[in-house]
Amino acid sequence: MTAQARRFLSQFQLLDLRPSRPKPTLVPPLPPVEIQQREAVRNLRAALDPAIARNVISATELIRALEKTRREDFLPTAIDALDALLGGGLRRGKVVELVSRRAVGRFSIVMSTLAAATSIGEAAALIDVSDHFDPQIADVAGVDLRRLLWVRPKTMKQAVMAAEMITVTGFQLVVLDAGLHPVRGRRAPDAAWVRLARAAEAHGAAMLVSTPYPFTGTTSEAVVRGEKARVKWLGQGKSPRLLVEVTTNFRLEKHRHMKPGAPATCDLRPAIS
Repeated sequence: MTAQARRFLSQFQLLDLRPSRPKPTLVPPLPPVEIQQREAVRNLRAALDPAIARNVISATELIRALEKTRREDFLPTAIDALDALLGGGLRRGKVVELVSRRAVGRFSIVMSTLAAATSIGEAAALIDVSDHFDPQIADVAGVDLRRLLWVRPKTMKQAVMAAEMITVTGFQLVVLDAGLHPVRGRRAPDAAWVRLARAAEAHGAAMLVSTPYPFTGTTSEAVVRGEKARVKWLGQGKSPRLLVEVTTNFRLEKHRHMKPGAPATCDLRPAIS
């Protein structure tokens, strides 16, 4: 027993907590909180008439009020039927999932949303898992490429990680397109979607997740599902036909603040005809 005790002490010398060793401390100490400005605003309000004092706010309160107002705004998709289905568009700070097996309708909505956001001066990011994005077509569709970050991950796990990092940097629109079925790579864990939704909420970013089947689970505020699609072609016989229009029916499958089940019909036209 004595030999075993010596061996134990020799193996775990780092756990020696003798009183002679100093305890770790935080260096440097935390800086004091400055409250002079708050006291100045309080004194100013006390000296004014109560009706006027209620309208006097500090810079911090003004920033918080503007941030709260901005969180209540929507980023439109520029598709009237879909914006009406979502109550105004993509809400800032929330995740909206667009689910459809047909990639044509989904990616057209993605392109329209990017064009709508970048045209009003917002910075947008596209996480393109299947590498379907074409900059030339996007330019014709109205996307301001100077305000767009294009990321091409190889798996869904990488895509969710990239979306979270980009959201933290301040992009106001983050679009994750998973491409066609089957999706490349394994599904991202549920905890990754939770972190992504929290990042969007914390930084006020509108997030659109375009997938062939549901991914986000309970983390999304709304889920819109594409049901039927009708394709209109120009040309007959053996001559090459030209895609003119895609009519897609969507249904609000889930929404935290609206009654689900409402339908919408979107007429989507190609950018180049």
